[in-house]
Amino acid sequence: MGNALFYHLTRSPAARLVPLLLGKSLQAGWRVELRGSDRDRMARLDDELWLAEGFLPHGLAGGPHDAAQPVLLTVAGEGRGGAAAAECLIALDGAAVAPEECTAAQRVCIVFDGNDPPALDRARDQWRALTGAGIASEYWSEAGGRWERKR
Repeated sequence: MGNALFYHLTRSPAARLVPLLLGKSLQAGWRVELRGSDRDRMARLDDELWLAEGFLPHGLAGGPHDAAQPVLLTVAGEGRGGAAAAECLIALDGAAVAPEECTAAQRVCIVFDGNDPPALDRARDQWRALTGAGIASEYWSEAGGRWERKR
C-alpha cells in the first residue's frame, strides 16, 4: 500500500519540482503517470520535459507506445491500466486521485500551487478525502526555502 505526498508550492512552479519527482521515481524503478487536468497544459509540460536539462524518458498519452513509456503524461481518464499500471502517480492542477489508486501505487504525489486559493482548497479537499479513506499522507512545504516535511 502506497502513501500520498502533498507538495505545497509557494516559491517555484510545478515545472521545477516535477523533473525532480520524476527522476527519483525512475531511480526507484517505477513507471510513472503524470496526470493533469488540461490537455494543453500537459502538451506544454511534454515540451518542457524534452527541453529540460537532463533526459527524462516520457511520452504524451494517446500514442502507439503508451504502455512502454516509463513516464506517461495523461489527463484524467487516460491513465495506465493492467500490466502497464504506474507505480507512481503524480497529480497536478487539481487532477483527481482516488483512494484506490493510492493503495495500488507505491507512491502518489499531489502537487499544488499554494498561491492559488482554488488550488489550495482543492488540495485540502483531496487531503480530507484520502486521509478519511485511511491513506497514509504526508505534507511537504517549500515555504522555508527548501522542501520540508511538516507535521
